[in-house]
Amino acid sequence: MKYMELIAPCHFGMEAVLKREILDLGYEISKVEDGKVTFLADVEGIAQANMFLRTTERILLKTGEFKAVTFDELFEKTKAIPWEEYIPKDGKFWVAKANSVKSALFSPSDIQSIMKKAIVERLKSVYGISWFQEDGASFPIRVAFMKDVATIGIDTSGVSLHKRGYRQMTVKAPITETLASALIMLTPWNKDRILVDPFCGSGTFPIEAAMIAADMAPGMNRSFLAEDWKHLVPRKCWYDALEEAQDRVNLDIDTDIQGYDIDPEALKSARANAKMAGVDKLIHFQQRAVKDLSHPKPYGFIITNPPYGERLEEKEALPQLYREIGESYNRLDKWSMYLITSYDRAENDIGRKADKNRKIYNGMLKTYYYQFLGPKPPRRKKD
Repeated sequence: MKYMELIAPCHFGMEAVLKREILDLGYEISKVEDGKVTFLADVEGIAQANMFLRTTERILLKTGEFKAVTFDELFEKTKAIPWEEYIPKDGKFWVAKANSVKSALFSPSDIQSIMKKAIVERLKSVYGISWFQEDGASFPIRVAFMKDVATIGIDTSGVSLHKRGYRQMTVKAPITETLASALIMLTPWNKDRILVDPFCGSGTFPIEAAMIAADMAPGMNRSFLAEDWKHLVPRKCWYDALEEAQDRVNLDIDTDIQGYDIDPEALKSARANAKMAGVDKLIHFQQRAVKDLSHPKPYGFIITNPPYGERLEEKEALPQLYREIGESYNRLDKWSMYLITSYDRAENDIGRKADKNRKIYNGMLKTYYYQFLGPKPPRRKKD
């Protein structure tokens, strides 16, 4: 059985969550770096990782890693990679993305152009042809330079994995599905505990929580680019992954997941998205302001993405809004609260210091994940 290295990029600060997911799938971690986890897998792992990993943005098939400080060096070392093992004669290939940090080669467009020429030269020599029709399967190539070391991989996912296939309707400033899942998985929440999102927007936190509760794979309702790589990943791998995902779903569960928002249009979007995801029966959505938040049971969780005040008119309302968050939280019995925001006076206006605080980049925006920890519930007595 041939093993290969797969690269799973993630949000900065979420590497430990993704690492745990990969280990749970049964694969061996080879490297953990800022914003990505590399692991060893067979070809089945390409289908498994795309189907089941909740917190990665895409799965890259690693083809090479080398140091290059000149374009000549980049050309020759790219050309030395056995591209014919990945890209067939009719394959459509291009260098889709180039990033460079603290490296001598820093122009993305030049890096992309040189690499494309090198790959073409390699494949022309191997296949004995001078022109490529490129009307077959797609092979988008990505390269990341870090301190002059280039890491190269082919994207197996296509559309980013945060696109689960359920978000048909959205509202302003949504949080991505991958980040929402990672933030939920950073908490001790499980399907037997209450979860409330008082700023649910288009429903991402409640929907991702419901999918976790029902053991519903995030990739069940979408396709992946590497499904067309029949020479590399047998169709059976994809059929087996989907069959396993379908077998694992359990919607017959007793769970308490709630999403509130003051905006009726947001709730309309949330309900439509939950229905599309197939978890609408597991979530209760309601129009309600955060100041009216209440729940009769103890030991619940608030997990939410409140307004940040990126616009001036919103910024003026933030102190009062965050005071209301604090007042509502204080009324709840033995609850924990987790909120992601870039508002730098969040703790001050909530009225208490967070027990834990984690810096997270939501896209290019620096945010903080404030964690206010309630007590653990007593252990249930065994029958």
